[in-house]
Amino acid sequence: MNHQKILTKFLPNLLILVTILLLSTKWTIAQEVEDEREFDYIKGSKKGPSRWGELKKEWASCKNGKMQSPIDLANHRVKIVRKLGKVKKNYKSQNATIKNRGHDIQLKWEGDAGSLNINGTKFFLHQAHWHSPSEHTINRRRYAMEVHMVHESSKINGKSKIAVVGLLYKIGRPDPLLTKLSKYLKAMVDTEAERNIGVINPFRIKFRGKRYYRYIGSLTVPPCTEDVIWTIDKKIRSVSRRQMKLFREAVHDHAERNARPIQLLNKREIHFYGP
Repeated sequence: MNHQKILTKFLPNLLILVTILLLSTKWTIAQEVEDEREFDYIKGSKKGPSRWGELKKEWASCKNGKMQSPIDLANHRVKIVRKLGKVKKNYKSQNATIKNRGHDIQLKWEGDAGSLNINGTKFFLHQAHWHSPSEHTINRRRYAMEVHMVHESSKINGKSKIAVVGLLYKIGRPDPLLTKLSKYLKAMVDTEAERNIGVINPFRIKFRGKRYYRYIGSLTVPPCTEDVIWTIDKKIRSVSRRQMKLFREAVHDHAERNARPIQLLNKREIHFYGP
C-alpha cells in the first residue's frame, strides 16, 4: 500500500481525533486551579493569598498583575455609562454536576447552557461557584456570600476571553437554588466526589442584569488570569445563615473564609449601568 492510500484510509480517523482533542481543551485557557492542595486562603500561610504569585511562575499575575480582582466598588469611583445597556442573556436548561473542589463548591453544566452577549461577543456559560464571605465589596461593605458565573468566548486567533458575572448575598430568606443544592452538599462534606444533579436552569441563579457594575479584572483564584470582563449585579440577593454555614462546612480548606482580599484598583475605571 503506497503512502497516498495509507493517508486516505486513516485521514478521517485522524480528523476525528484532532476534533476531540480540540473540544477537550476548549475550557483550558480560562480554567481555574482545581487542586486545593496547591493554594489556600489561610492568612499568613505559605500558600495563602499573599503568596500565590510566588508558588508557581504561571501564577505570577497574582503578585505582579495590575488588573486584579476582587475590588471595592466605591461610589466615588463609579462612572455612569448609559450606553452599556441591559445585559443580554440566553441561557438554557442543561444537565449539571456539583463538585467539592476543596476551596469552593462548583456547579458545572455538562453541555451547552447558553450564553450572554457583551459588546456583540457571545460568552458561553461553563460553571458557577460560591465564595463566603463575598469577595467584592460595595463602599467597603462585605456581604455574606458571592456567586461567580464563569463564561468563555469562542477562540479568536487561538485565544478566548473570560467574562464573570458576580451576585452578592446578604443574610435573610433562603435562596431557592441553594435549597435544592443543600441535600447534595450534606453528602459532600470533606469529600471531593462529583455528583450529577440533573437538569439545572441557569436562570435559577437570579441574575437580572438591569443595574450592574462593569470593570476589567482577573480570576480571583490562581492563576489570576487578567483581562476578565466582570459584571457585578447591583441587586443584593438573600441567603439563610444555615445555607451559608453549610457551604463553609462542606469546603475543607481549613480556612474560615474562601474570599481573596480586596486588590488595588490601579486607576481602572468602574462603570455602572442603571435605567
